[in-house]
This record gives sequence, C-alpha cells and structure tokens, in this order.
Amino acid sequence: MGMDARRAGLAGIAILLVMAMVPAFAAGATPSRKKAIWGPVRVNGVSQFPTYKDLGAGIFMTRVNWWSVAAQRPAHPRDPNDPAYNWPTDVDDALQQANLYGMRVAMELSDTPGWASGHSGDPRWAPKRSADFANFAAAAAKRWPQIHLWLIWPEPTQKANFQPLISERRDRPLTRKMKRGPHRYAAILDASYGALKSVSRKNLVIGGNTFTTGDVSVLNWIKNLKLPNGKPPRMDMYGHNPFNNRPPVLGGLPLGHGFIDFTDLPILARWIDRYLGRPRHRAGMKIFIAELMYPTDHRNFEFDYFVSRKTAARWLGEALHAARNWSRIYTLGWTALYDDPVRPDRLQVERGLLTRAGKKKPAYFAYRRG
Repeated sequence: MGMDARRAGLAGIAILLVMAMVPAFAAGATPSRKKAIWGPVRVNGVSQFPTYKDLGAGIFMTRVNWWSVAAQRPAHPRDPNDPAYNWPTDVDDALQQANLYGMRVAMELSDTPGWASGHSGDPRWAPKRSADFANFAAAAAKRWPQIHLWLIWPEPTQKANFQPLISERRDRPLTRKMKRGPHRYAAILDASYGALKSVSRKNLVIGGNTFTTGDVSVLNWIKNLKLPNGKPPRMDMYGHNPFNNRPPVLGGLPLGHGFIDFTDLPILARWIDRYLGRPRHRAGMKIFIAELMYPTDHRNFEFDYFVSRKTAARWLGEALHAARNWSRIYTLGWTALYDDPVRPDRLQVERGLLTRAGKKKPAYFAYRRG
C-alpha cells in the first residue's frame, strides 16, 4: 500500500464527485481535537465544512507538495512572496472555512523539486541540502500563519514515498547503507523544526510519520533517526499511521517484526520514550495519527483486506474511544470523507464516511459519536 495511491484517490475527490450531495445540518457537534479528517474543501463549489462540523472534527488535514509549489528555485526561499512560489489557493479557502467552523488545519509537507534533489521527474528523493526543505517549510509557515500543526513527509519508511531508502532484512538491524535513509530524514526533520519554530514558537512539528509495516520497520526507523552528533532530531510529536486489519484494542498481541498497528501503540510509546525522548523530560511525546481507515465492501487495489460497513463502524468507534481516553494520542485522522472515485477495474477503495453520492455510511455515525 503506497501513499501515491492514497494521494491520487484523495486528490481526485473534489473534482470527480459530481454526483455528491452535500448534507445540510442545522447544528453540529463541538469540534474535538481528538478527531481529524481528510477530505475536500468544497464539492461543486459547496463547502464541506458544515459536514465536518456535524461530525465534530477538530482538525482538517491537508498537504502541500514542495515539488508543485516551487518548480523553480526561489531567489529568496524563506519569503513566501518570492515569484518562484505558486501557492495553492484551496488552502486559503480551507483556512477561512476552518475558522468559521471552529476547526484547526494541519499541513503535511513533502516531495522535492528536481532542482533541490538532482532527480528531475522523481519527487520522492530527499533534497541534497536539508536547509532547502527547511526554507520551504518556513515560507509555508509565513504564508499561512494560522497553521500551527506541521507534518514533515508522509510515510518515509516506504520506498514509494521517500528516497534514498533500502529495504531492511526483517528482524535484523540496519546495515550502514540502510541507515542512510533514516539519517537523511532525521536531518530534514531537525532542520524543518528549527525553521518552523523560528517563524512561530506556536508551531508544532510532527516527525517520524511511519506506517504499520514499511520497507523499513517502525522499530528500525526510530532506532536510526539520528543526526551526525548521534542525537535524535527535534520534534514535538511522533506521527504514525497504524492501519490494522484486526480490532483496534490497545495492548493486544503484538504484530512483531518491529511493526506497529493500532493495537501496538503502547509499544510504540515505549520506543518513542526510549529512543527519541531527548532530553529525558521529553518522555511522553504524544502520538499524532494522521491516517486511519477501514476499507469496506469489496477487494481493492490498495489493501489486501476489506471489512463490512458494520465492522468498519465498530472498529472506528473503538479506535476513537481509545484515542479519547489515552492521553498519548494527540489526534486520530480519518481518511477520507467520501469513497474514492470508481476505477475502470472496480477496485477503488471504499474508505469514506460518505458514499460517492453523499449517503451516510455506518462509520459516519460512529465518527460523530466518537
């Protein structure tokens, strides 16, 4: 399962959901910081934020790709008004809508332009200079000063998302060459932390951003997030996407192999404290779940499992209950509001709280209650 596929599905929703009917709600639940959501800002010109309000979502998730924003090298990279920058206007719209409905916006940054990586045509490659990514992050923070939640690169433990990365040998430590990937990411993360904090001390930086399994396991990734001085990179929260194909009951039997699904999150918390809790008073760093969902109805191109709509609703309710009652979880992000557009092979992912036609699925009500 790769982020590219998820990106394609999510990015196409706002355009392709021509039949979506936007539910109208007189009043919504109080927005909860524990509930985040991915989805379109508008469908057919109509804001989706009344729906997010009804759901009680407190954080709207979005992303901006450095690759598309800065196709050419800016002369003044920390200045958001440099003419090389082409900032997406939908973020401005999202911020306005979020303010109206009492929500915050979390921004995910990724993808390197060829001028920064030396790999034209492949945005997965890390920049040669970590400072270049940090300058972009600072410019974004100046462009959108209302945003104070910043995620640095989604799921870099997958080769489809981040390079250089060499697949590990399961259940074995990383070799010197295998360590280059996490070391490069650590440098980018630490530089971005400094840049974002220089813009505003209110900015919170989410790093790590691992996935349940990955080409490099969560454990090997965390162990090897090190700067040249041997210390871990600075971050405010640890990001993890704990996709699971079993009930999300905290503290159950571990997956093993250095993997972490929702059930294993207490194990992840211990690893964070042991390997990233520098200085020691940083033990207890919160976990930011940017992505979680349960595909329903039929086989799909992205996951090797699916569940019934009833099961998806029950699992979502259990996951939200755990997030609400465990202080280590900062938020739980559901992806996404609508089911994906239909693919020619009919293997689209039915991941939404709403169908493509805007009908509420059982998970909609589970999320609203959560």
